[in-house]
Amino acid sequence: MNPEVNELFKDAPRWNPELNFLRALVLQAPLVEEVKWGQPCYTHEGRNIAILGGFKNYFVLSLMKGALIPDPQGLLSKPGPNSVEGRWMKFTSVAGVEAAAPYVLDFLLEAIKAEELGLRVEKPANEFVVPAELEAAYEGTPGLREAFEALTVGRQRAYLMFFTAAKQSATVSARIEKFTPRILRRKGMIDCVCGHSKKMPGCDGSHKNYPGTVTC
Repeated sequence: MNPEVNELFKDAPRWNPELNFLRALVLQAPLVEEVKWGQPCYTHEGRNIAILGGFKNYFVLSLMKGALIPDPQGLLSKPGPNSVEGRWMKFTSVAGVEAAAPYVLDFLLEAIKAEELGLRVEKPANEFVVPAELEAAYEGTPGLREAFEALTVGRQRAYLMFFTAAKQSATVSARIEKFTPRILRRKGMIDCVCGHSKKMPGCDGSHKNYPGTVTC
């Protein structure tokens, strides 16, 4: 077990016993435990497979490319309406995890197999590509998913095009982190956030005339 994850769970205000129980189950699969995006992440040969996260009313096991996993029981769900690749299992108790234990391991093994085979999720025509890094950021930042999905289609498209243009996963994550405060304010990439623009909602550079104000 990764000592960084031990510290994360020790400081977790909610779902500590439940997440540790789920964590022990996940570690039965041939995965490496790391910390990414401030959350426990599980990788196979350097590729992200799953992530654990706790929320106010539930905790989850997220599978980065869960759309590739057979799920005849319907145990996996989309984290959000625009999710293409990611799927998660939601829990509210240890008993729920115990009941789903055989499926959890099967899903993880299927996810590993999909990565080893190089499988990719086919994107529907005109569907936005939501990168795994953004799905992971949703789990590490409360309210980020809701704020992003509240944006207009055009604003979502602009962000997603910018994020996915990066070739390296680390760069994608860095771009998401940079724009997270703006997204949480439900602003687009070129929207005014200082409040001084004469061409709302866009930024016209007026913030330059107000030293010390928030820069758009």
